[in-house]
Amino acid sequence: MAYAIIQSGGRQFRVQPGDVIDVELLDVEAGQQTVFEEVLLAADDAGVKIGEPLLKGAKVTAEVVEDVRKAPKVVSYKFKRRKGYHRTVGHRQKHTRVKIGEIKA
Repeated sequence: MAYAIIQSGGRQFRVQPGDVIDVELLDVEAGQQTVFEEVLLAADDAGVKIGEPLLKGAKVTAEVVEDVRKAPKVVSYKFKRRKGYHRTVGHRQKHTRVKIGEIKA
């Protein structure tokens, strides 16, 4: 069972070949390949390799399934008591859906 921990868009993901994950928006079209080079940890049958903080020469390749996908809406509500002030603001983050292919460590 091979897996890796990668970093993309300030977040960390534990991935295995065949996994489908949503990462922050990448400038890649659907159907193309992308490479994640910020690999923090890689494990396979031989053992676990831990980076300090990144593994040198390690890569995770992935295929872009969907190029622009929106996350669920996050609603923020601000108010000031006794002043009649209230404000509602919504935000939807854009994501890219990728399917993990090969892990090279």
